[in-house]
Amino acid sequence: KEMGYANLGKVLAGVFAFLCIGASFGGGNAAQSNQAVVQLVDSFGMSGGSARTIMGLILAVLVGIIIIGGIKRIASVTEKVVPFMAVTYLIACLYILGVNFEHIGGAFGQIFSQAFSPEAGLGGLMGVLIVGFQRAAFSNEAGAGSASIAHSAVKTKYPASEGLVALLEPFIDTVVICTMTALVIIIFNHGGGQFAYGDAGGGGVMIDGQLVQGAAITSRAFGEYIPFAGPFLTVAVVLFAVSTMISWSYYGLQSWMYFFGKGRMADISYKLLFLIFIVIGAAGDMSSVWGFSDAMILGLVFPNMLALFFLFPKVKEELAKYIGAIKGSKA
Repeated sequence: KEMGYANLGKVLAGVFAFLCIGASFGGGNAAQSNQAVVQLVDSFGMSGGSARTIMGLILAVLVGIIIIGGIKRIASVTEKVVPFMAVTYLIACLYILGVNFEHIGGAFGQIFSQAFSPEAGLGGLMGVLIVGFQRAAFSNEAGAGSASIAHSAVKTKYPASEGLVALLEPFIDTVVICTMTALVIIIFNHGGGQFAYGDAGGGGVMIDGQLVQGAAITSRAFGEYIPFAGPFLTVAVVLFAVSTMISWSYYGLQSWMYFFGKGRMADISYKLLFLIFIVIGAAGDMSSVWGFSDAMILGLVFPNMLALFFLFPKVKEELAKYIGAIKGSKA
């Protein structure tokens, strides 16, 4: 409205809110519960849809207790859980990479050679880029506009200061943690549990004749070098999933209230639907869950990036104010 595009802003806001609700049920919820349950099933050697459904119900109860407490409860939980799991996960990755230091160069070489090999061709390169964008969006939400909802709740005199804080997320999540995870899996495939890609969706591979999917692949790689890695990674994956779900419940709720207002009924109805999707994601097929999640989060990018195009002068103005304040305080 400040830029003179009030009607366009309403349209973009409506489209974004609708897609954000879908993304909160998909990528921020069902996909997370799916990965957590896949890891739990693999760790405890369970099988069957009933086991996954029961675990989904347990997760739904746990998340429900947290999200019904509101934004302060969400913040108090995530600010303790996220740093702990990130640091412990990084320590485990660094240990594995340290004991396999001589293979790191070869692992990086394999990443580039497979992506840019003549066999891959343009189609293969585009396929790698598409999958990379899909997983990067899940990892840090850069460009999707969803994380901005959490950052907007922060009390600060200069909005640009929170924007600079947000810049750390893509670096820590994708550049550091995801690269380390990729290197651990490649090194494991090279020297430990060699696997071949399976025909199932969602990144399934065959390890010792058994189809393994998602986070369970990382668990097998960790277990090759750290004896107690199985229970540790199971806890880490569940914590990652729960912290992501409770954060996305806040994003989705704000979008839900954009349509239905801030009444008690709107709040409860959204949260109940959110908890139902935890169970659906846990019991659902991995490829279907991730396909829906990819579509919703990718859709968020379009109204968000278009809005950013018009808001660029405002962002530049706010950044100049913040930089000026910093220079003034130093002087």
